[in-house]
Amino acid sequence: MTSDTSLPLILCIVGARPNFMKIAPILSALRAKHSGLRAQLVHTGQHYDEAMYQQLFSDLGIPPPDIDLEVGSGTHAVQTARIMERFEPILDASKPSAILVVGDVNSTIACALVAVKKQIPVIHVEAGLRSFDRAMPEEINRILTDQISDFLFTTELQAKDNLIREGIDGEKIHFVGNVMIDTLHQNLSRAIPAATTFSRNGLSAVFSGDPQSFGVLTLHRPSNVDDPAILRNLLETLEEVSRQIPLAFPLHPRTRQKIHEFQLTDFLNLPTLAILPPLGYLPLLGLMKDARLFLTDSGGIQEETTALGIPCVTLRENTERPITVDQGSNTIVGQDRTRILNTVQNILDGHGKAGRIPDFWDGQAARRIVAQLRAVFNPHFVAPGI
Repeated sequence: MTSDTSLPLILCIVGARPNFMKIAPILSALRAKHSGLRAQLVHTGQHYDEAMYQQLFSDLGIPPPDIDLEVGSGTHAVQTARIMERFEPILDASKPSAILVVGDVNSTIACALVAVKKQIPVIHVEAGLRSFDRAMPEEINRILTDQISDFLFTTELQAKDNLIREGIDGEKIHFVGNVMIDTLHQNLSRAIPAATTFSRNGLSAVFSGDPQSFGVLTLHRPSNVDDPAILRNLLETLEEVSRQIPLAFPLHPRTRQKIHEFQLTDFLNLPTLAILPPLGYLPLLGLMKDARLFLTDSGGIQEETTALGIPCVTLRENTERPITVDQGSNTIVGQDRTRILNTVQNILDGHGKAGRIPDFWDGQAARRIVAQLRAVFNPHFVAPGI
């Protein structure tokens, strides 16, 4: 780890679960002795499940954060305001050369807003992704963060088109690839086998863990779980899917809460729709690697399944990651029962999408990012031993 306090300081921000997988390779690359930069990790505390927080840091090899703002839960407005209020004195004290934000959560836009008003450069990793659905809070966060960022690092070429169309200077945009795939490459050999996860959770009778013998389901977005009629329809459909292939269902706390609130708990006791607790990165990666298919409403999983060539059935009407559909293994089905069942049957019949791995999804995105930042913030740096 670089400890030379004369080097330019980059504050790296994480807040919610998807951020951790993106920041891990960037933080590692920034803290390498040849980076010419320093990095400090700021955890806003937007992700407030302490057990999951500790598990993710352990799984991904991320050291404890240098600063924890401990903002906790709240409405979008309350959470964003708390982050801004607590982040401002951190900037005043540390005087960084830039801040680096990833993704599209409330922490991303909140910290970027504070920094830009203090004329501190903002680096946005995973810029330019668009679902074109402004009902999604993440879409608002993405658009606003990109508008105030000085360096916009993209995961796919189409993202640049989106940014140019929104008036972003093309000189600010850099195509570097996907840091989520860096993390996947670095951890694939460490993934916990599916059979181990099933055994630990008493599911070995139905779920052997043999590759291709099961599917995985994740579900958490408000558009899918906050309306009782929609949630019931999805669970009924997924129960029908599970009669064709058993589904492992790591249950998000929000989804569990809604299932109980809407009195849908019968779906928690189905032998072929098996409930798992929320999983850390390594056990979930093991499930994904060994699965026949993955049903999800998560953005990151669409990318990871594309990188692994695992057919992905996305339970949304749109995606901010269209490359996973155009080039990868992803199919968008929304909440429509017929589309879901037909797509799953097509996969089980051997016609699922394998796709191809997009350009620069090669495990080197973080190194490209750091090379760009070193050229700007420490251009005359000579690495030790060179």
